[in-house]
Amino acid sequence: MKKLFILLLFLSTSCGFQPIYLEKSDDNFFFKNIELIGNKRINRKILSSINFKEDKSNQTLNDITLNTSKAIKETSKNSKGQITSYRMVIQSHLKIKNNDEVVKEKIFISDYSYSNMKNKFDLSKYQDDVEKNLTKRIIEEILIYLRL
Repeated sequence: MKKLFILLLFLSTSCGFQPIYLEKSDDNFFFKNIELIGNKRINRKILSSINFKEDKSNQTLNDITLNTSKAIKETSKNSKGQITSYRMVIQSHLKIKNNDEVVKEKIFISDYSYSNMKNKFDLSKYQDDVEKNLTKRIIEEILIYLRL
């Protein structure tokens, strides 16, 4: 009976552990000015997934600049000169400034290699899926960086 009580006591107490990817609805990041440069589609996806809020009235807040780019590179060709594989690279440069002084700055890079397809419509759809997954990976990295 005593062992059961100790076991129940041990299991019922918590050490305060929370998963790092826990969805929090109160994670709002307030900035005085939000500047988006580069790929508009990826910037909008990052902005909507991470709750960046703009408050121009509060002068004590920082400015944030997000510069993203996407590149699709040919990585290999066959003997006929036809492309056999591609590599997509998404790069996001995050810069947080306070009164023109850089407080935090980091470059997030995510890439993926994939084979060419005969059907170009399927290739286009697959590239969209790859872009979504790479963007999601960058969003997770940015969230971890901002929470630290």
